[in-house]
Amino acid sequence: MIIVFAGLIGNCGSGGQAWAYMQYLAGLKDLGHDVYYLEDCPENFVWDSGHKISDIDFRAEFISDCLKLICLDDRWIVRVGDRSKGMDIDKFRDICSQADLLIARANPLSSWREEYNWPRRRVFIDVDPGFTQAAIANQDPSWIEPLKRYEHLFTIGHRVGAADSLIPAVGFKWEKILPPVSLEYWHFSRKNSAACFTSVVRLNGPFGGADCQRRSSFENFLDLPKGTSQKICFAVRDADREFFEINGWNTLLAEEVARTPGSYQEFIENSRAEFLLAKEGYVTTRSGWFSDRSVCYLAAGRPVLMQDTGLNDWLPTGEGVVTFTNLTEAIEGIGSINADYERHRCAARRLAEEYFATGQVFSGFLETAMS
Repeated sequence: MIIVFAGLIGNCGSGGQAWAYMQYLAGLKDLGHDVYYLEDCPENFVWDSGHKISDIDFRAEFISDCLKLICLDDRWIVRVGDRSKGMDIDKFRDICSQADLLIARANPLSSWREEYNWPRRRVFIDVDPGFTQAAIANQDPSWIEPLKRYEHLFTIGHRVGAADSLIPAVGFKWEKILPPVSLEYWHFSRKNSAACFTSVVRLNGPFGGADCQRRSSFENFLDLPKGTSQKICFAVRDADREFFEINGWNTLLAEEVARTPGSYQEFIENSRAEFLLAKEGYVTTRSGWFSDRSVCYLAAGRPVLMQDTGLNDWLPTGEGVVTFTNLTEAIEGIGSINADYERHRCAARRLAEEYFATGQVFSGFLETAMS
């Protein structure tokens, strides 16, 4: 199939966020599909990347550097208003006219153009379950009207619409998709002497109230460093560093750790495990959310210790992925992983292969998308 995949690689300007999109692009390409990357946002689109949306040269350079890593060197275009970089605009429009599928992840392409109607099917992937549905419930026009253009909507929130979930369907049908990982680019790391549990942490994201973000989650676990000898180190933004350090956490600068896809990958492969506190909104709503960062840890043979978001409905936990709901369970989880680390490492990779590998994720997804 010819697939146009729309994302925000250059807009985010982060190696970690870039990999979240690159997993899809690499996986679809490796399955034999003819894949092209599109980035198109209106000039007033706001994203906390430290770069102006109108800085098309920065975005183009960053996208080019990222996509070279997965052999999509000349198969991308970035558009800002009437300007574009990358592919010739007429060639891109011709591809749209032949395309089988347009996929938009995270941003539903509020800057809609005529040629985005030309592919046979269009699908949107929601990666912020609960926050997206809240925006729809609040009648946010930047979500409601764009979403009506897609034949299918997917979400990584596997419990959206469930009887005991606080996330309603808000008038749309939400198919489910797992965050994919391309095992071609993420290998089981033979290093087993890494010392730190790690993660990349942002206390408050660009969407949702502060009480639904990660700051609230961390405030319930401030005593964790006092309860374990295990070293835990977070890559955080400079603006958030003081919050962590005064509470006894070790930190690195996320701007350096996740500066490129390569530095981000190296950080994960040199970690012992991931320690993940989810956004409070993901936890309280029982969203079934799982992180696109965590699948990278699993693929590298790094266990994931994470706050429970309602995973047990669809993912076996206890080996490779260990969940907790309170401080005591978090400390016990650290002990469990360290007590039989090699078993958890192998289980982590096995979960990546059986649940999150792109071949597994995309088979059902593409069938639904084209129906």
